[in-house]
Amino acid sequence: MATDYESQRVLNEYLLFHYGSQADVLGDFPVPAEGWGFPVRTAEMALAHGACGRALDLGCSVGRSAFELARGCDEVVGIDCSEVFVDAADLIAREGQVPYDVVVEGEHARSASARVPEGVDPGRVRFERGDAMALRDNLGSFDCVHAANLICRLPDPQRLLKRLPELVVDDGVLVLATPFTWLEEFTPRGKWLGPDGFGALEKLLEPSFELLKAKDEPMLIRETARKYQFTFSKVSVWRRVAG
Repeated sequence: MATDYESQRVLNEYLLFHYGSQADVLGDFPVPAEGWGFPVRTAEMALAHGACGRALDLGCSVGRSAFELARGCDEVVGIDCSEVFVDAADLIAREGQVPYDVVVEGEHARSASARVPEGVDPGRVRFERGDAMALRDNLGSFDCVHAANLICRLPDPQRLLKRLPELVVDDGVLVLATPFTWLEEFTPRGKWLGPDGFGALEKLLEPSFELLKAKDEPMLIRETARKYQFTFSKVSVWRRVAG
C-alpha cells in the first residue's frame, strides 16, 4: 500500500525522522543508531562539496535538510507536493517549532516538538508546495539542488532528471538520494530506472554532471516503539559541468 503523505500519522513519523533526538528515535531497543540523522547527513554532504549561494531542496518533506543547507547557503527554497509537510515546515520556520506525537503503540503517544535547528537562520529558508514534475517556470537556477528519496516516488523520474541541467548553475552542486524502492503506486513499471538503477542514473546525468561521490547511507524511520523502517539510500554528489 502506498504511503499517504497527507496523513497525520505519516506527518508525525517524518517530523520525528527529521527533528527527533537520537534518544527519541532509537528508543529502548537495539536498533541501528547509524540510521539516525539522515536528513542532516545529506545536507552536510552538499555543504562539504561547496554548496553556497542559492539552494533548492526538492521533495523537502518537513524541512530539516533545507534548514541545514541554510548553514552555508544564503537562500534555500524547499518544495514538496505534500500540503501537510509544507505547512509543518513553514510553521517551524515562522514560529520556531511545531508540536507532534511520538507513537508508542496504538493510541498511546507522547508529545514532542520539532524546532528550528540551533544556529540556523530560518529567515534564509522558505517553503512552498509544488510538483517536482512540473516546477514553476520562474523558479530560476541554483548553486545547489538537493533531492532526497524523491526519484523513486515520481511518475516519470527521467522528466525531472532531464530538467536538472537547467536548475543547477555551471560548477554547482547536485545531491541525489534514492533507495530505488520502486512501487507501481507511484511510478509505472515502464518508467522505473533499471535494471541497474544507479547505472541508469549515471547515463542520464552525464555529460551534464560529473560524479564526485556516491555512497549508501542508512536511514531509520520510527513508526512505533517496536516498529521501524531501516533503509539504505544511495546518495550521490555531482558537479555541474560548464557548457
